[in-house]
Amino acid sequence: MTHHDETAAVRPLTLAWVSRHLEAGERIVRSDALHGGITAEMRRLTVSARDGGTRTLVLRTFVDPFYVERAEDGLNREAGALTQLTGTGVPAPGLIAVDPTAAHCEYPSLLMTHLPGRTVLDDEQLETRVPLLARQLVAIHALRPTERPRVYEALTTADTVVVPKGAHRAAWAAAIDVIRRPAPPYEGRFLHRDYQPGNVLFDVEHPGPAGVRIAGVVDWAAASWGPADLDVAHCSTILALLHGPAWGLRFSEAYEEASGVLAAAASERLYWQVRDGLASSEEVQQVAQAWRKAGRTDLTTRVLEERLDAYVTALMAALG
Repeated sequence: MTHHDETAAVRPLTLAWVSRHLEAGERIVRSDALHGGITAEMRRLTVSARDGGTRTLVLRTFVDPFYVERAEDGLNREAGALTQLTGTGVPAPGLIAVDPTAAHCEYPSLLMTHLPGRTVLDDEQLETRVPLLARQLVAIHALRPTERPRVYEALTTADTVVVPKGAHRAAWAAAIDVIRRPAPPYEGRFLHRDYQPGNVLFDVEHPGPAGVRIAGVVDWAAASWGPADLDVAHCSTILALLHGPAWGLRFSEAYEEASGVLAAAASERLYWQVRDGLASSEEVQQVAQAWRKAGRTDLTTRVLEERLDAYVTALMAALG
């Protein structure tokens, strides 16, 4: 979703920094705010050249004090990931410039190329999109970067889980006990770490021969090294919140159908699935607010709490 405003909306120091990284004769003629994200302010910049042609760039800026404190690591990771992804076939933005410590900008920022397509958060063509999401994730996990990113971070603990009001207490207590155990052994893979529909662009206007296609994968600020199960678990949780618990359970099947390899033991799969599901309990309100701004006005905090409860309960019933 975009909102048009004047180029003056780009802060002066940041505008000067961006301009220094444009080609000779180029200038910014338009700025559009991109909505739907949680951690950063996103703007699409339209740049004109002397010959009359235009191109678009994306400016990612951390402005919230909570995220500004963590921006240096995230922007360095994103810049590293985008560099590693160049030429791999994974449709990711191209890195143009990064200022992770706000040495030149008002706030920590990253400038990158713009990809076609848009996020799709509604229920339209889910049967088609879920296998596409799975195949793209398998391709990401197949990458062997020359320099491994940092090992993944666990985003929750047994003591920070927020049990939704009215939740199935026995199921949640059992799930919390699962993540008290040590993490299972795993074979490391290159992880996106926030792979989910909100970070995947679909080209619905210029589909491929088989219909809708993925045009890009964005937001690599949490790129990590860890188990494939963790990326699969995260996408599963988000699908469960967006579209209902059944779609969360379906995604791991789609991943294996796309030749992805998950942990062999059911108990190990459960650990990663539950860990991500419980992590989401801590940010349901934030997620609901962002999705409503992006057009999913039906997704109130209470709706997401109910879906998360149903999903965690279903995981414990299916895998526990």
